[in-house]
Amino acid sequence: MRAALDEARLGLAAGEVPVGAVVVLDGAIVAQAHNAPIALGDPTAHAEVLALRQAAQKIGNYRLPGAELYATLEPCAMCCGAAVHARVARVVYGALDPKAGAVVSLHRLLDDGRQGHRVEAVGGVLAGECGALLREFFETKRR
Repeated sequence: MRAALDEARLGLAAGEVPVGAVVVLDGAIVAQAHNAPIALGDPTAHAEVLALRQAAQKIGNYRLPGAELYATLEPCAMCCGAAVHARVARVVYGALDPKAGAVVSLHRLLDDGRQGHRVEAVGGVLAGECGALLREFFETKRR
């Protein structure tokens, strides 16, 4: 999660909502990214999606069985969908997202039995630090 926080800080410095993500496979980070929808002009350029794309390219497979996705913020519906389609084994996230979170806050997309794959989820990891970074960003925007 510390590496995901480092990515979130890079996003903050770039003027993006400070969310970072890393993909870990066999105990090693294989991809890392931060939010970049503004920089890329792409509404799908969330940290999780960018990290999953990078990991898939690196290993040469769009399926990432056994992979763990770490994100500083509870993933949204799009990012949960990407994790399910990538066949990620586990998602670990920091702060809850009461407005858009799709792991536990608004939906439970990762463990919905109607889908062909379920993803284990662990929340609240370094939640204080992850949340503080987001609060700093939005407080600065409101000034």
